[in-house]
Amino acid sequence: MTKFGSSQPVTRLEDTRFLTGKGRYIDDNAPEGALRSFVFRSTQAHGDITTLDVSDAREAPGVRAVYTAADLAAHGLKNAMRFSTVANQDGSKGAAPDRTILAEGRVRFVGEPVAFIVAETLAEARDAAELIEFDIDELPVKLDLAPGGPAIHPEAPENVAYDWAIGDADATEAALAASAHRVTLTTHDNRIIVNSLEPRGCYAEMEGGRIHLALNGQGVWGPKKDLSKWFGWEAERVHVTTPDVGGGFGMKAMGYPEQFLVSLAARELGQPVHWMAERTESMLSDNAGRDLDVTCELGFDADYKLTAYRVDSVSNLGAYNSQFGQGIQSSLFSKVLTGTYDIQTVFMRNRGIYTNTTQVDAYRGAGRPEAIYALERAMDYAARELGLDPLDLRRRNFIKPDQFPYRSATGELYDVGDFPKLLDRAVIEADLDGFEDRRAGSYGQGRLRGLGVCYYIESILGDPDETATIELTEDGARVYVGTQSNGQGHETVYAQLLHDQTGLPLDKIEIVQGDSDRIATGGGTGGSRSVTVQGMAMRAAGTALIGGLTEFLAEEMEQRDISFDAEEGVFRAPGSNVVVTLIEAADRARAAGKAELCSATRHEELPGRSYPNGCHVAEVEIDRETGDTRVVRYTVVDDFGNLMNPRLAEGQVHGGVAQGIGQAIMERVVFDEDGQLLTATFMDYGMPRAEDTPFVAFHTEPVPSIMNPLGMKGCGEAGTVGALAAVANAVQDALWPLGVRQVDMPFTPSRVWAMLQDQTDGKIAAE
Repeated sequence: MTKFGSSQPVTRLEDTRFLTGKGRYIDDNAPEGALRSFVFRSTQAHGDITTLDVSDAREAPGVRAVYTAADLAAHGLKNAMRFSTVANQDGSKGAAPDRTILAEGRVRFVGEPVAFIVAETLAEARDAAELIEFDIDELPVKLDLAPGGPAIHPEAPENVAYDWAIGDADATEAALAASAHRVTLTTHDNRIIVNSLEPRGCYAEMEGGRIHLALNGQGVWGPKKDLSKWFGWEAERVHVTTPDVGGGFGMKAMGYPEQFLVSLAARELGQPVHWMAERTESMLSDNAGRDLDVTCELGFDADYKLTAYRVDSVSNLGAYNSQFGQGIQSSLFSKVLTGTYDIQTVFMRNRGIYTNTTQVDAYRGAGRPEAIYALERAMDYAARELGLDPLDLRRRNFIKPDQFPYRSATGELYDVGDFPKLLDRAVIEADLDGFEDRRAGSYGQGRLRGLGVCYYIESILGDPDETATIELTEDGARVYVGTQSNGQGHETVYAQLLHDQTGLPLDKIEIVQGDSDRIATGGGTGGSRSVTVQGMAMRAAGTALIGGLTEFLAEEMEQRDISFDAEEGVFRAPGSNVVVTLIEAADRARAAGKAELCSATRHEELPGRSYPNGCHVAEVEIDRETGDTRVVRYTVVDDFGNLMNPRLAEGQVHGGVAQGIGQAIMERVVFDEDGQLLTATFMDYGMPRAEDTPFVAFHTEPVPSIMNPLGMKGCGEAGTVGALAAVANAVQDALWPLGVRQVDMPFTPSRVWAMLQDQTDGKIAAE
């Protein structure tokens, strides 16, 4: 049985269900006979609504209801969703415009919901939408990241949502001024669309006097809280579930108008109401990712040790604050950007700018991938400007293993790490000694070749606490967890963890998630928190369960020192051949009237975050004639602490690297001057395919975390965090000998070709 325990590459248990067509997603679970709904969206980016007449739509065949902002008010409902703000650097509050459910008075981005149509069929709902009279007085569009321009919200002068900073500005300027070497680089992090395999969807139905909302999100308790507050109901009247989910990526962690609207319609019409986005609709309305400019200014002493750095970032927030919002963006930026490097003088500023585009996902506004991308690009650029080996510059500035625990300049406490060890392993695994021969071979075939390195560190985020309940059944166990799998393989990992502790067979362990009636609390999934935080709570619940049954058996069998053998899953008494299985012990407890011993619940909180880190090495080839750029070799050495399932961790990294390569090479959201989205289909928006991604060599050098009893660090976002800068640095390396000094993602053939044509000063020619 031990071969199926923790740290073993067990094949995912849920894959049998998915691969045989037995997965149950939102569309699979929608109640039979549910009414269908359609969202009428703005086709203009900015303007005052002058006409909104839905009377003809209400009379259309099959239509049961049409809702506008006025209808929400008529039902006594606030036309606003939960959102977050962040304080400015002077302590004042940031801008807090309402995030409307349906546009009221003004539209602010193409795709903003204006009306919600419910009909017997989707076709009838769509036809009714064609009958809506809608007109606006167009207003100037704001798309650039500079303060100023056409006002989008009266609450946000100059369109600045917040102006946040951390660090000592004066000390940083003094240290930079006194530096022997000073290097500055500005990078742009291109906006991307999440494009999860399953688009967003939801349905609602009445359950007596309660409402049941099902949605394909990343946790049920946020929607439950939002809906109960919106309706003014006690929380017990709201039931939220999440079935199988085809990808989340942070985008599905936030609230969206449709979940409120289907709930209202189901309550008013007394029938289930179902909504599912189409792909273009998702591209228009889902919270996007990235989209920020970052300027890093680095100062070094004569020995090339960092003396200070200053970071100024400007983030495109879109038209509204997100649910998690800029507060998370800013804190992520500060807590991650000082990682890896031993430095004490830092100043970071982050301004959020409103534009007439859809809002930005909190985890992709100025978070971990963005922060690492900016700093690792700047470090690599500095090394080249100073004539140093980029690896040597990093080694000189690493936090040393004997410096841990290490308090960063922004107050973050890194528990453990061995960065030089991982970098040295990456040099070997990536065969850097053979790179120049590979470069020469590429040159001989008319292609440029570049080598890029990124050393990243991130922190797990989200709620630091979680609850787990373990309940013994007739032949196994049922585990109630507060996280929500979006395809990561939670069912397998959690079953492995409990098997490792109890010896129960994997196929006898049921994982229950995504049901606010069956699970009292939970933090959902996001920020690479799931296995680390949930696993700690599960371990505590398992310990309590075994402890209670041990005491019971000791009393019942009149035996002292009864012990539990986790490998065999049995209780043993010293000096006796009698063994009692865990299931038999539970049966005895029930028979004795002590059924409460057959389950245990524990709520645990991490004493501190853990910090996954690692080294990514990418090699690219560039066709000199066409600018076609391909990643041809990729190596990763990660420190995720103890791994519960190495195969799943490797899969997470492979997927993350593919996502990073996609953004680096081809993905890019493009708006025209009127705010129209030009990349609203897969014909126009590039997504990575198998041929775009090389074999990713994955290796680990674990340094177990001391902040949780399992020694884990999390791995959900690590692949993307490292890939962006590694690929971009590889392109920079390939073009550096030609005099190109500024490269920015995405490295599409046309953009790289333009760089190649402008070899004198490195500027990118206009597309």
